[in-house]
Amino acid sequence: MASPVDASGELVPTSAVLMASSKHMATRCYVENVEFLKCKKKDPNPEKCLEQGRQVTRCVLSLLKDLHQKCTKEMDGYVGCMYYSTNEFDLCRKEQQTFEKACPLE
Repeated sequence: MASPVDASGELVPTSAVLMASSKHMATRCYVENVEFLKCKKKDPNPEKCLEQGRQVTRCVLSLLKDLHQKCTKEMDGYVGCMYYSTNEFDLCRKEQQTFEKACPLE
């Protein structure tokens, strides 16, 4: 598997990274996601919700950075399994448990 981080050490938000951290995103970025969805429901014009979309993106990128700093080994193990098993959660339960123990949901 390619490294989940780029040359500068930043985590690359691949599908495996996003899937592995989806529970954390749902918890930590809940408010930002709700505001974005409210905006989209009110006005389907994509231009009207750019700021709310940026807030969701900022929240997710900040979360990914925090998770990767706090539990690098466990996250890399889970992401690696998700990558190898084409994002099938059922095939990575052991790695998921290890990751969520090291970085519990807030």
